[in-house]
Amino acid sequence: MAEQDQDPVFQIQRMYLKDLSLEQPNSPQILLEQQQPQVDINLAMAAGGISDGIFEVTVTATVTTKVAEKVLFLVEAKQAGIFEIRNIPQEQMQGILGMVCPQMIYPYLRAIVSDICTRAGFPPIMLTEVNFQAMFEAQQAQAGGNGSQPN
Repeated sequence: MAEQDQDPVFQIQRMYLKDLSLEQPNSPQILLEQQQPQVDINLAMAAGGISDGIFEVTVTATVTTKVAEKVLFLVEAKQAGIFEIRNIPQEQMQGILGMVCPQMIYPYLRAIVSDICTRAGFPPIMLTEVNFQAMFEAQQAQAGGNGSQPN
């Protein structure tokens, strides 16, 4: 039985929408503009421990849409997941929290952003697929500072 307690555990406990914001600061006048809007999308990730073996991972999308330098609409959505992760080697934990968990959360975030844009009366914004491994590796390299050496 003691061996069973040492088996690796990776389970999703819950997926949930942690925060959602929609702003249309220049409505209704900006809605009359005929120009093609500029869309800027930023993604951020965060992970933290809740209790022993339980972690919360969040992926945040900030979508800013402008017409002639005036904001048409701004959407910020934060999708989160609670994961149980136990008996995983420490050197693998950062990769799981920085790549595997966000990859599982992201489809929910994509759907929410698309849905909120549609419900606000705009065409849906479809967030593109994200290579979370490349994003994680870039964050690791940046965290390493200027003195880090390439692998």
